[in-house]
Amino acid sequence: MEPLVGGLDIGSRSIKVVVLRGMEVVGLALASTGSDPVSRAGGVLREACGRAGVELEALTRVVGTGYGRSALSVCTSTVTEISCHATANHHTNNAVRTVLDMGGQDCKVIRCDQQGRVLAFVMNDKCAAGTGRYLEKVARTLEIPIDELGERSLLAIERPAPITRFCPIFVQQEIVHLLRTGGYAVNEILAGACDSVVDYIVKLVHRIGVEGAFAISGGIAQNAGIVTRVERKLKVRAYLAEHPQMMGALGAALLARKNYLKEK
Repeated sequence: MEPLVGGLDIGSRSIKVVVLRGMEVVGLALASTGSDPVSRAGGVLREACGRAGVELEALTRVVGTGYGRSALSVCTSTVTEISCHATANHHTNNAVRTVLDMGGQDCKVIRCDQQGRVLAFVMNDKCAAGTGRYLEKVARTLEIPIDELGERSLLAIERPAPITRFCPIFVQQEIVHLLRTGGYAVNEILAGACDSVVDYIVKLVHRIGVEGAFAISGGIAQNAGIVTRVERKLKVRAYLAEHPQMMGALGAALLARKNYLKEK
């Protein structure tokens, strides 16, 4: 009988849950983190179980990861999101050796071995640089949906606005100044913001290097403007899983299964 296990990833912007039966994903759920992530996490976990057609109590193990993992009593154990993203990306593509995880509050570059175990990693050392929070601030300042930001930025690659600020607070001031005095269109500002993020990300990647297949996961993996620019700068083709935003939760679920089998 294959075990039912869960992976619960509480990030700064969203909560993700994956339920596995054996190696098969049978339930997925995602919701915004909100102001009370601990209580909301239980509801998202039950939603994923409902989609899997099982009760929460049927899960033999639940591994938690992300910012809020230590506060979750429902989890049988916790693990870092670095290990989870390495595990999940390697599981979905066993050629992966380098992972770029771009989330809401941080950016990480991870090197793993042929078993998906973490060998080394580096993280951003500036306030929200290379993260979803930064791009959300850009979109909000320009009053456009965040889902449109990436595609629209690719329409103005010939004349990107010169965005130099990494902090979400100060980039708002810079954007307002460019709109009023720089003569730049919205898409040109979006292109400049994406260029700025990618320049920073690429410097992070170079600190650890690219080896083997290169994967991108996390919420910003869904941003075509960022992914396209990263590929061009690094001269590589990025591997994207079917649900890149769910890779932390998938990795947690895979580690939950591994722990269960080891104990048995």
